[in-house]
Amino acid sequence: MSKAGRIPKEFIDQLLARVDIIDVIGGRVPLKKAGREYTACCPFHNEKTPSFTVSPTKQFYHCFGCGVHGSAITFLMEYEHLEYPEAIEALARTIGVPVPREGAEDAPKRPRKDKNLYTLLEEAAVWFQAQLPQNPDALGYLQRRGLSKDVIKRFGLGFAPPNSFLGRELARYGDDKLVASGMAIRHETGRVYDRFRERIMFPIRDRRGRVIGFGGRVIGDGSPKYLNSPETEVFHKGAELYGLFEARNDTRKLERLLVVEGYMDVIALAQYGITYAVATLGTATTPEHIRQLLRLVPEVVFCFDGDRAGRDAAWRALENALPELRDDKEIRFLFLPQGEDPDTQIRQMGKEAFEAGFDTALTLSAYLLAVLKERFNLSTKEGKSRLLNDGVKLLVTMPVILLREQILGELSTLTNTPLELVRRHLKKSSTGDAPLAYNQARLGDQDVRRTPIRHAIALLLHHPVLVELAGSSEQILGYDLPGTALLAAIIENIEESPHIHLAGLLERFRQTEHEAIIQRLTNWRPETDDETVIRREFADCLQQIRRQSRQKQLEALLHRGQTHALSEQERSDLAYLLLQDYKSPGA
Repeated sequence: MSKAGRIPKEFIDQLLARVDIIDVIGGRVPLKKAGREYTACCPFHNEKTPSFTVSPTKQFYHCFGCGVHGSAITFLMEYEHLEYPEAIEALARTIGVPVPREGAEDAPKRPRKDKNLYTLLEEAAVWFQAQLPQNPDALGYLQRRGLSKDVIKRFGLGFAPPNSFLGRELARYGDDKLVASGMAIRHETGRVYDRFRERIMFPIRDRRGRVIGFGGRVIGDGSPKYLNSPETEVFHKGAELYGLFEARNDTRKLERLLVVEGYMDVIALAQYGITYAVATLGTATTPEHIRQLLRLVPEVVFCFDGDRAGRDAAWRALENALPELRDDKEIRFLFLPQGEDPDTQIRQMGKEAFEAGFDTALTLSAYLLAVLKERFNLSTKEGKSRLLNDGVKLLVTMPVILLREQILGELSTLTNTPLELVRRHLKKSSTGDAPLAYNQARLGDQDVRRTPIRHAIALLLHHPVLVELAGSSEQILGYDLPGTALLAAIIENIEESPHIHLAGLLERFRQTEHEAIIQRLTNWRPETDDETVIRREFADCLQQIRRQSRQKQLEALLHRGQTHALSEQERSDLAYLLLQDYKSPGA
């Protein structure tokens, strides 16, 4: 997001200072006082014994069961399925303050979406729904497909009559608006007519429930069978999923989303109790689709036909999913028998048997390896080499997570290639761009090695008052060790806002290169609340950091002295470092 539209960090600080996280979470989850903190059963995973804690002093929540944590803003994003700016706006509304935007006065503005388009599209949806009972052919088609009145109403199905009646009904909006909304087409002669005629109409809603477009299915043998709204100011096919609003509206806490290929699949599954299905809108699964899905649920199941087209669609989904993977998420692929689709399958076998198929669906790693084995002849060295080459090209796009390491091991075994050689091939193929460094921070906590700098950062995040022991940010930067830039940045933020708490610090680093590692380090909670012990621990970290820095400088000077004559200043520095090293034998 450009700075022109960014919410000022000072406003976010003030908002988190005025809003009490206990009120935010307590209004949605029953909290119980337990000492200095509050506890509850975690709203993000099923548990019987409370492991979810909320700290009023840190304005921070943490679940010891599933590891979720964050500020009041993060909680609203996860619990209410809001985007970051939406969560801030929701919190601001609770205290009755507007959300300012940096540069809003004089910076170039992104064009605002025309609210009239939402109103026009909503009116169109209502009008289509009113036409449905008046058309026996349309009703008959839906009845033959076995749809109940309830599910027709839930998804807002309607009917577009044969002639251009909608344009007359909504004439007050004008031809330009009708064309801009995608509901009308302007002929080269200048005449404007309805885009959708003699079709069953499926309104497409965004995550807030607003109608943003339509899909229309022809009755009979016309062509095309399905017609979607064009790209408009409010409708972008590659970013929307049909049925997502209904799925989120039906289930407070989604654990799984099932991705299918068509509108009717989503609706038929919902009628049989599988209310968590969504469909792409006539496009392949995009990276934006994947990001949306993985933000919402821990498990995504792609359900495709078993024919060539279905398998091609599944492979495209896999390729787009690889860069978005995380170890706490799972993607599976379920292939139906040829000639079958979710609509027919659910009617034949029912909900329980259909869902049982998810357990045998291929995991992403299993599907990836299965396809590679199908493509190449593993009885030859050349075939193994080609498989390894293609496999590595795919893994290069993945973040550095445990799953990638496991697939590397599988490739090593499949091709009888030493694992270290496979790793070297992967390293050589990697672009070495910045995202790898970012992804390294997304490893599980057990893989983030505890160093003095990381330990100091964790202590400082939970106890910002320790900044008085830290020294200046310039001094920290002078140590020139991995992580000192982040430690210095945290010190600067605390000095800038002396009363900032953990939640505020998390928000300061949201959407920065440091966000992922800070999220990990917040899990390193001090084992005691004893201030004296915590201060001693932090001081010890600083001492170890200084020792490491001296040791690094000493080694560099000794190495240089082996090949070059040292300058007078370098000899003086070396003597000083040797003296310090002698005084501190534990360095």
